[in-house]
Amino acid sequence: MNKTVRVRFAPAPTGYLHVGGARTALYNWLFARHHQGAFVLRIEDTDQVRSTEESVGGILHSLHWLGLDWDEGPEVGGDLGPYFQMQRLHFYRAAAEQLLEEKKVYFCYCTPEELKERREAALARGETPGYDRRCRDLSPRERATLEAQGRKPALRFAMPLEGETVVHDLVRGDVHFANQQLDDLIIVRADGLPTYNFAVVVDDILMQITHVIRGDEHLANTPRQIRIYEALGHTPPQFAHVSMILGLDRTKLSKRHGAISVSDYQDAGYLPEAMVNFLALLGWAYDDKRELFTREELIEHFALEKVNPAPSVFSEEKLDWMNGVYIRQLEPDDLAKRLLPFLRKTGLDADVERALRLVPLIQERMKVLSDGVELVDFFFQEEIAYDPQLLIGKEMTAQESRAALKVTGKRLEKLPLFDEESLEKALRRLADDLSLTAGQLFSIIRIAVTGKKVAPPLFGTLAVLGRRRALRRIDLALEHLARLAGSE
Repeated sequence: MNKTVRVRFAPAPTGYLHVGGARTALYNWLFARHHQGAFVLRIEDTDQVRSTEESVGGILHSLHWLGLDWDEGPEVGGDLGPYFQMQRLHFYRAAAEQLLEEKKVYFCYCTPEELKERREAALARGETPGYDRRCRDLSPRERATLEAQGRKPALRFAMPLEGETVVHDLVRGDVHFANQQLDDLIIVRADGLPTYNFAVVVDDILMQITHVIRGDEHLANTPRQIRIYEALGHTPPQFAHVSMILGLDRTKLSKRHGAISVSDYQDAGYLPEAMVNFLALLGWAYDDKRELFTREELIEHFALEKVNPAPSVFSEEKLDWMNGVYIRQLEPDDLAKRLLPFLRKTGLDADVERALRLVPLIQERMKVLSDGVELVDFFFQEEIAYDPQLLIGKEMTAQESRAALKVTGKRLEKLPLFDEESLEKALRRLADDLSLTAGQLFSIIRIAVTGKKVAPPLFGTLAVLGRRRALRRIDLALEHLARLAGSE
């Protein structure tokens, strides 16, 4: 690189940050960090009907959660701001006036209704709809007549009518576009607001953007933008268009495939470091084997040359696997702190100390942090509810199960130490004494003290639950079994 790399992520604040946008932001961030460049965040809020402050806040929050810090933009400022497009209208007016003086744009007086009618007529004739350039060569008198009718003109860019425009794409190679197929796009609407294709070029010029890394849905816009760069007297940046993300059914990722916003995955209990690792692999690969990378390793290895132009598939199953790996790698105190908000959100009276005692019991079983709630909620409840029929051991009667559980309570009451090791020795010996399999006895005890068929390891669970609460729950289970035995 001969000059400092400057890239930007420029979301429109019309909703949440979805995973496709997050992947684009990540690729820009990784490219900037790999080249010791600048990552700029710009908010493209010219859609005043749909843009909201809430969306701005949500986007910033999701980027913070992913750890994608920006060098310039909202909250941090910068020398080339402001970083909201609605605060940059004077720049667009100046650029439009330059193009108007140089006769590279023209006024268009066609109304939206007329444009719609012509578009529908073209489709009816089997033609590709596009602006017919009828206002491109209006005389001053014709313009005056249209203005006298009260028509407010938009400003259109005069595209070359011959030749081609070539996009030199760092991911896809050279992509050729015939200029005659590029209609004269509007760059300033009749209300004075710039269109996307114009504002983005002006901003990228003034913010000295060297590389534009974005989704391939923007590829069709790129030849138009290249012509605007050239008309303004500037060399276009280098472009890299990354593939779209598909669901498992090979259709464009959408809500019907599950959660698609970054905030949804945060709320579900995914770790940001796992999400970053997973998103990086949606289109990029270091080799054909390795899948787990630290943030620092991603920065070191990321290269646009290794971005695949083919669409990538979002597999939530793979994300779950990867997130589980990251959870198992966390230090217990770190996991306890991350687990705490999920416990409290469901009304459980948890603190860090109690959560830390539970972590060794559940860390190996979790795929997402929210899994921890169902695994440990019974620890925080004074009374647990379950189907009493579950207390009956396999191939046992209610009376036999009650007898086994009654002996269990007596053994636990007399046990000198109520720790995991002592509990395991005592209960395995008890199963032998009762001529029961460990599975038969342990399933009865598990239901009695947790109310669940699937729960954390039994001996650790009993140790953390404590003797007093364990015996109280066994007494309640004995009452359930007495009623069941009476009906046998």
